[in-house]
Amino acid sequence: MPEFLSAWLMVLQDSALGETVRNAQYLYPVLESVHILGIALLVGPAFTFDLRLLGTGHRIVPVTTAARCLLPVSHIGLAIVAITGVALLSAQATVVAAAGAAPWKFGLIAVAGINVLVFHKGIYRTVADWDVHALPPLSAKVSALVSAFVWTGVIVAGRFLAY
Repeated sequence: MPEFLSAWLMVLQDSALGETVRNAQYLYPVLESVHILGIALLVGPAFTFDLRLLGTGHRIVPVTTAARCLLPVSHIGLAIVAITGVALLSAQATVVAAAGAAPWKFGLIAVAGINVLVFHKGIYRTVADWDVHALPPLSAKVSALVSAFVWTGVIVAGRFLAY
């Protein structure tokens, strides 16, 4: 592990946040519960949007309508997951980082972020051509498959970190 990352993890773990999460009797399980709710809010709408990109409901729901209705909920879930994730990590940052699933989880989160950027800054710019009645292009379908598999991997890796 790079030295700067080890140092950052120690700072996080030794912070007031880390101390509080470790020492408050019910805070850790409450944070875990809120984290799981955040995962549902992030991944549920994202998977639904991915299904729309794969062609489900293409004659009924325009892609832009699906994006407008689903993605704001995912953004709320992302905020919840990020905040609770950092708080959970702070309790035992060095132990979590040393776990075999940690590089997988954080690497897959990075892949998910790159996929979102590629989709929204590139592929989605042509949505007017395939918004209603037309099937999305192959690039949109690939992005949807990447999203579904990557978020599934993040969840699985996260479960391995919990034990």
